[in-house]
Amino acid sequence: MREVTQRVMSDLTDADRARYARHLVLPQVGPEGQTKLKAARVFCVGAGGLGSPALFYLAAAGVGHITIIDDDVIERSNLQRQILHRDDNIGTSKASSAKERMLNLNPSIDVTVHHERLTSENALDYIKGHDIVLDGTDNIPTRYLVNDACEILGIPWVYGSIYRFEGQVSVFNLNGGPTYRDLFPVPPPPEAVPSCEDGGVLGVLPGVIGSIQATEVAKILIGIGKPLRGRLLVYDALEMTSRILTFEANENRDEVTELIDYEGFCGIKKMDAPFSGISPTDYVSRKAKGWDPLFLDVRNEIEASIVSLPDTDALIPHDEILMRAADLPKDRDILFYCRSGLRSAMAAYALTQFGFEANRMFNLEGGVHAWHEEVDSAIPKY
Repeated sequence: MREVTQRVMSDLTDADRARYARHLVLPQVGPEGQTKLKAARVFCVGAGGLGSPALFYLAAAGVGHITIIDDDVIERSNLQRQILHRDDNIGTSKASSAKERMLNLNPSIDVTVHHERLTSENALDYIKGHDIVLDGTDNIPTRYLVNDACEILGIPWVYGSIYRFEGQVSVFNLNGGPTYRDLFPVPPPPEAVPSCEDGGVLGVLPGVIGSIQATEVAKILIGIGKPLRGRLLVYDALEMTSRILTFEANENRDEVTELIDYEGFCGIKKMDAPFSGISPTDYVSRKAKGWDPLFLDVRNEIEASIVSLPDTDALIPHDEILMRAADLPKDRDILFYCRSGLRSAMAAYALTQFGFEANRMFNLEGGVHAWHEEVDSAIPKY
């Protein structure tokens, strides 16, 4: 045993032994466990709220190679929770910012970045060769994509989800264990899954959930403890409680053999909308020529207190639009807007199904964010 320990210790440099001393004295980790971390390859989808703490801790723990894929850039509203990034990084790549901070913390690791989205076309090539995947995404289609790619490749992945004050963590596809499709065989309706941008999130919550995800990754790589295989951890920050839900693999489920169109599968692919979309610049141009639609904000009052677009006529949250339909004119064009254009599209669609003329319904594509980019950068993005 002593010879094995000495051989494993020889895989660690003097700097390694100093940096990871608190790991080396843990009986469950020791030199063998630390060497496993050093040899491991982790693929992380997203360097945002969940990716920030998870990546930081995995880098600190000495995971030898970490790959990050993220096509997003840093906005000031990210900094309330995405601790890998700094104020002077605003407007730059999240993946690059994450790599810089991780290497500043631990220059002995390797970090590879892909400045793009994970898609059905690139997922298998990018994930192949890694030992485990960490999910730092915030959307349902990508989770099904990650799940299916990992099932095809035979790689486990650690799931995390956050919303307002609640978080979830589980481990899928570990040693033949249940997958995401076993827990969620059918995707929820798109309108039933509000984003953190729309619903908000307590800034420290991703820190809790992302750290738990990193813990699960480290346990699996080292081969210790009891991972959340077939178990869903549900954490409530307001009540400071947690509970475990158990689930099993569905033996009758069809095996995943190929990647598909996940936005279509989840029902959020761009539809042939019965209403019209219009960009902020086109709206401003048409308004200058005399077009006078009812300009309707379908966000909530808190969002409206942060920023409202010029000449807004009324505020009706999108989930109240049908209850307030009698208050809206049927003989006038209506232009809906929200933060990003999703809720306003839902509102426009709802009214077309409620007897309003489709050719009078318009959606401001891109919402407040597009207005910031196209019309007035003084309008804050949030």
